[in-house]
Amino acid sequence: MIETLEQIDQSWLLWLNAQHAPFFDDVMFFVSGKWEWIPLYALILALIIRKYRWNALWIIAAIVLVITLSDQLANALKSGVKRFRPCKDPDIGHLVHLVNNYCRSSYGFVSGHAANSFALATFVTLLFRNRWAAAGLFVWSTLVSYSRIYLGVHYPGDVICGALLGTLIAWLVYLLMVRLRPGIAEKH
Repeated sequence: MIETLEQIDQSWLLWLNAQHAPFFDDVMFFVSGKWEWIPLYALILALIIRKYRWNALWIIAAIVLVITLSDQLANALKSGVKRFRPCKDPDIGHLVHLVNNYCRSSYGFVSGHAANSFALATFVTLLFRNRWAAAGLFVWSTLVSYSRIYLGVHYPGDVICGALLGTLIAWLVYLLMVRLRPGIAEKH
């Protein structure tokens, strides 16, 4: 069963990763960056402060907890599972299209980018309950996650599991925050 899933994951990766063009190489490399999204984070922060005033400190602390947990659990899983990234996989690494020779660490299960972006998207969606903001955030987190496959540094399964991990962590931390600070939920 595991071997079949790995074969499907490799097939999906090779097909998705092969759909590349020089323009999209640059776009996906940009999308996958950390610092490129500071304006989005600043906008989210400003909206939280504007809507929640003094409760914003609790919310910001919860977001820091969400991102820290998703990032550290993703890294712990990478160290524990030790599944090669596609670009480091001895079986298919030579078939993977790399952008800017970007392939750092050896292990990739689960995707930290997917975990972190879906964690933030889920938490902010639960917080604001605005379908347009939710759609935008989930399009953004899906794009960030897909960029990892496009760049050849994660299998689709790494990304899917990372997204599920981030979503679960955000949901649990949100429930904990609402339990500790019930007034926050009343702002909807």
